[in-house]
Amino acid sequence: MPFPDNAPNIDDLINLPAGELAQLPVDLLAGLQGELDHAARQLKVATTRFNTALEVRYATRAAEARRDAGKDTGTVRLVDGTFTIIADLPKRVEWDQERLAQIAASIAASGEDPAEFIETTLKVSERKYAALPEAWRKGFEPARTVKTGALKIAIVPQGSDQ
Repeated sequence: MPFPDNAPNIDDLINLPAGELAQLPVDLLAGLQGELDHAARQLKVATTRFNTALEVRYATRAAEARRDAGKDTGTVRLVDGTFTIIADLPKRVEWDQERLAQIAASIAASGEDPAEFIETTLKVSERKYAALPEAWRKGFEPARTVKTGALKIAIVPQGSDQ
């Protein structure tokens, strides 16, 4: 039976070989893309709601377990019936860059090596790199590696604002 009478749906995509999927008419691909986008939005909302429900149910117990263990962050295990609940509150540390620079200067002034304590990352923004005079850019090129991310392709109707 020719398309679109037997057009695949999202569930069919799981078993449909990529080569076959690639051969579908573009209007079907666009429809599938729309269905996938809608399903992704629904899944995101449902996941957020589910995770909020888990927080409502376990956050207080997890905080008490962390407090009892003498820690503010990290993983604790709780028992609920025949299940073990693993509650992880990761630690996210941010450092004030200006103050660290001052500390590093103080360490260096005292004759110590700040690299023993402080990690330094040097980078150049792409906008500033592109604004450099060509002769300067050539000097930076040996230190620059360009990598690409994942290819993203969207099918949009002609004349749309997307």
